[in-house]
Amino acid sequence: MVEEYQLRVLPQIAASEQNIIDYLAKEKGMDARTLTHVRVLRRSIDARQRTIYVNLKVRAYINEMPQDDEYQHIGYPYVGDRSQVIVVGEGPGGLFASLRLIELGLRPIIIERGKDVRERKKDMALITKTQKVDPESNYCFGEGGAGAYSDGKLYTRSHKRGNTEKILNVFCQHGASTSILADAHPHIGTDKLPRVIENMRLQIIKSGGEVHFQTKMTGFLLEALADGGERVVGVKTVDLQTNKELEFRGPVILATGHSARDVYRYLASAKIEIEPKGIAVGVRLEHPSKLIDQIQYHNKNGRGKYLPAAEYSMVAQVEGRGVYSFCMCPGGFVIPAATGPQQIVVNGMSPSNRGTQWSNSGMVVEVRPEDAAQILAGKDKEGSGSEDANGVLSVMHFQEQLEKMCWQQGNMKQTAPAQRMSDFVNNRLSYDLPKSSYAPGLVSSPLHFWLPPFIAKRLQEGFKVFGKRSHGFLTNEAVLIAVETRTSSPVRILRDHDTLQHVRVEGLFPCGEGAGYAGGIVSAGVDGERCAEAVYAMVNKI
Repeated sequence: MVEEYQLRVLPQIAASEQNIIDYLAKEKGMDARTLTHVRVLRRSIDARQRTIYVNLKVRAYINEMPQDDEYQHIGYPYVGDRSQVIVVGEGPGGLFASLRLIELGLRPIIIERGKDVRERKKDMALITKTQKVDPESNYCFGEGGAGAYSDGKLYTRSHKRGNTEKILNVFCQHGASTSILADAHPHIGTDKLPRVIENMRLQIIKSGGEVHFQTKMTGFLLEALADGGERVVGVKTVDLQTNKELEFRGPVILATGHSARDVYRYLASAKIEIEPKGIAVGVRLEHPSKLIDQIQYHNKNGRGKYLPAAEYSMVAQVEGRGVYSFCMCPGGFVIPAATGPQQIVVNGMSPSNRGTQWSNSGMVVEVRPEDAAQILAGKDKEGSGSEDANGVLSVMHFQEQLEKMCWQQGNMKQTAPAQRMSDFVNNRLSYDLPKSSYAPGLVSSPLHFWLPPFIAKRLQEGFKVFGKRSHGFLTNEAVLIAVETRTSSPVRILRDHDTLQHVRVEGLFPCGEGAGYAGGIVSAGVDGERCAEAVYAMVNKI
């Protein structure tokens, strides 16, 4: 017999299967010897009160054992002799598009400018040693995309867009812990996700697909149509090791991620319709993890033995704009996420155990295209937003300008400008800085002075609000590290709502976060699957 129960238990009870069995037996008047197995289906922490509880949905097996796996297996046929589809980019959008193409009987040919997930790790380690960034292999470019080495969090609110449960199942099938199926905020971890991504690539190759690393798309192969439109019939590329030019033919899923600025420039120059998109910009805020544990768990001793490193979510409205936490990394690191020279960009990540002495999150302010246009036009005040200084790439140019300014403030290396939190709020210079997880190093800088005023002032007011809501959060033990600009794509590549093809260029399927249609690993994966299904519908004229 199998029964399901909703439980609200103390953390020490939720910590092990045997404890849950003993609790069930006592509460439900059952013989513990008949409870042969318990599977946790959902798990979340309720830390709103001083007594912390864990909410569980469990499936209890009585006098029997489970006959199925915890996740659903997907079959991937051999497609080496089938019609091919070009997938540009091997981040989550490209990976899940490729696997879905195989399910549907189409052959994916992946074009990836960066290196495989293991080799790119070596290039990222060199950033701290050399203070330089490889523009083709870094925290954003390479197998797995930005998510592979910048945390691997799988929480999403995009359930209306597609089957998020399937995305988690695919991860489990390729080696992720099945705990991600139960946790309210699932997380694989930067130490575990690369192996999962590698397994996904091996499955693609086993099924007859291809993966071409260090191969950079330079343009589309286009055909003119009678109605004045165009059709993409493939891509032009260059092998970055040999400089040999290569062409690959087929419909194109464009999944290049939110930092492929050369792709955006190409699209603009080729008159392929795109538009500027709002983003969020700010800093990485890093606290001692013990302090966040104390605040969130209402306990001076922190999280104790049975609770994980505490998370938080902060949001406020300041002068008509959202100020909020983004990509919170409990027990994590702040990392250098630039993709080229003369840039400083920071992001956060966490290992699977979330066991470092720091916790960080992006603290960002909503930025609209009109804000970027006015900054680029040299205006000091916010206005009506009628002037667009740099057309469709205005928000991207704003990002570039701010990242270069940050690089100059950081001594023209990857040492990041930083300021203690209370000093920033009170417009004071920080004469020293706390120990930080940011490996390239920090340099004290008056962020309140050189950040764009509409961002700095709103961050200051937002921090005051957060400090009132969570006593101890606004503190000089915390440090602001600049600058967080890559929260999402600065461009949206226009596509038809139903066919997912570009609004004018047939055979081109803008995909994922880089196209402006996703915001994280899971939503990019969902969008990748949708694009694969749209290609299948086009090929089969459904």
